[in-house]
Amino acid sequence: MTETRAAEQGGADDSWSVWMAAAQDGDNRSYERLLREITPYIRALVRQQHRSPDRADDVVQEVLLSIHRVRHTYDPGRPFKQWLTAIARRRSIDAVRRRIRENAVEIDAPLAYETYADPDANKDARASEAAEEIASALDALSPGQRQALELLKLKEMSLKEAAAITGQSEGSLKVGVHRAIKSLRARLAREGER
Repeated sequence: MTETRAAEQGGADDSWSVWMAAAQDGDNRSYERLLREITPYIRALVRQQHRSPDRADDVVQEVLLSIHRVRHTYDPGRPFKQWLTAIARRRSIDAVRRRIRENAVEIDAPLAYETYADPDANKDARASEAAEEIASALDALSPGQRQALELLKLKEMSLKEAAAITGQSEGSLKVGVHRAIKSLRARLAREGER
């Protein structure tokens, strides 16, 4: 490596370290600039293990999220690039392991669940079955839960508006919606197991 290139890389590492330290102190502009500057470096690291552009992009996003989650652990007295590289390599390895596990159990047979070769042939049947299951699950709710769910989630009213219509308190409406959703999930899960 030439001295000029080493100096450039050292300069980037110094800048990144300064920006990360500023970000740790709450400077959002420094944090945004840091993320913009390190993304091509992360992408280059990730592409060493992932040739698929989609998979590489997914891993880059995972790395950026990891950096965001653990940014408080960075020590400004240490080289930033080493810290960043360690995170990128770990996320990249995690993705490789995940792909190996998925490939071991997944079988790609897109037509195995088709009744007809035409992909649109089964849409209406599946949609009407789903609509029937949802209608049946809604009918099983108590009248108060059904009303709270319809007003707050389906008609997208505010708590205040729904409380004025029903005469219930905002708290009881929240509880009603929570219980309705919980009941619907449980019932639909049981239907899905059949």
